Amino acid sequence: MDIGTGVHSTARAPCARCKLGRSGANRENRMQSYDPGDILAQLNQLKLEHRDLDTAIDRLVADLRMDELQLRRLKKRKLLIKDAITRLESRLIPDLDA
Repeated sequence: MDIGTGVHSTARAPCARCKLGRSGANRENRMQSYDPGDILAQLNQLKLEHRDLDTAIDRLVADLRMDELQLRRLKKRKLLIKDAITRLESRLIPDLDA
């Protein structure tokens, strides 16, 4: 999968779950939603993609002809998704007024 475009190398078509995308505006619009239902939906989508990447990384590591560059990109993508999950989870915790 090409990290920046959300296109899997085998299919060359956009993956519905990989549309986290490079578009900063699109990402910002999704991140600005304060509806807990929307945040939970985003969390579920990101967690699913995180699991999928974990499976893909495991398969790639098991392959004797593994592509180191692709492995690094997948791991980086997985970390970025984990960071996004953490940010969204923190938005679900109500702020306490002092």
